[in-house]
Amino acid sequence: MLRRRFLKTVRLMTALLLSVVFAGHAARAQTAADKHESERSDKLTGGRIETAEFAAGEPDIRLTLNVPSFRLTMWQNGKEVKSYWVGVGRKEFPIYIGDREATQVIWNPSWIPPSSDWVRESKGIKPGEIIKASDPRNPLGKVKIPLGDAYLIHQAAKSTDPGNLVSHGCVRVLRADLYDLAERIVAARSVPLSRKKIEAAKRGSRQLVAELEEPMPVDINYDTLVVEGGVLHIYPDVYNRGTNTAARLRAELEASGAQASALDERTLRRMLARATGHTQFVVEVRSIEEGRALSDGRAVPVVGRPPVRKPATKKRAVANAEQ
Repeated sequence: MLRRRFLKTVRLMTALLLSVVFAGHAARAQTAADKHESERSDKLTGGRIETAEFAAGEPDIRLTLNVPSFRLTMWQNGKEVKSYWVGVGRKEFPIYIGDREATQVIWNPSWIPPSSDWVRESKGIKPGEIIKASDPRNPLGKVKIPLGDAYLIHQAAKSTDPGNLVSHGCVRVLRADLYDLAERIVAARSVPLSRKKIEAAKRGSRQLVAELEEPMPVDINYDTLVVEGGVLHIYPDVYNRGTNTAARLRAELEASGAQASALDERTLRRMLARATGHTQFVVEVRSIEEGRALSDGRAVPVVGRPPVRKPATKKRAVANAEQ
């Protein structure tokens, strides 16, 4: 009798231990999967992204970036307050995918070139030297937001940077947008920096640092297949990670509640083929379910794209692309 009770107890303890182990594995798998899920996905938002006007003194802010969409978004109290088009790291210098955090905003930042091949091959630049903001060799521009491990959000070098792979692992933002982002961060966190000091930093080259008492979360993900607001977006696989496959597209649709069983492999591949270069393929889920995925779907620019339901005129499309 005692032996049977002992064996039963051992079996129960073993089962409990295994359940904990498997639960841990599942949790880690889910966490890993979340790193590749767009923050705009219906699976996370419930099909509707709430927007709000920015409010100074409300410190619950975070940034998200889905690399293939080149879209950096500021969220406050869980609602979208502003999005910006950005440039990201080249294929040979890809940006980090995962969770980062920012603790500073720096106007007129100095630059210390890292010990890397691209720095050593550059003329007039030595790894480890301090290059001031006023030095034309400094590539950071007027503002940088460090994300740790030499990853940065900083000023774009050219107006064509947004929507392109242009940097050495950093996020590039147009100057006006970067000023706007920096000032929103400072205002949300009530950092004691006067408008006068910020404007002086914009005009001059003296460094100004805003210290954030609590780190600001920055979530960088890589999701080329996104159902947002009942609309499928297929973005180009800019880092060639093999994410745009028929199997993954079908799985994404089904996970988002779309009835995709009627879609054959050929149609899925043709949909994927229409997302290339700087162009994404956009189609409503309803059209997919009704068998009109290809006829109703459209190829539109990734950056500066027009609203899905209102195709832009040629004039409007050019204006959007220049923003």
